Amino acid sequence: MIVCSCNALSERDVKSAIKAGASRPTQVYAHSQCSAQCGRCASHICKLLKARENAQSPAHRAT
Repeated sequence: MIVCSCNALSERDVKSAIKAGASRPTQVYAHSQCSAQCGRCASHICKLLKARENAQSPAHRAT
């Protein structure tokens, strides 16, 4: 699934950046060697970042 049409970033690209340590949308763009253009993808990138954060939280692992 394409997350960012301006930079042709797929959900796989975003997840790869997150796995590599990105914790903010700007870091996702930097990892992908691009920059924000129109900003429509920022909310989806933030959702993916939040999902990763929630998956790594100790409270989530305990359940």
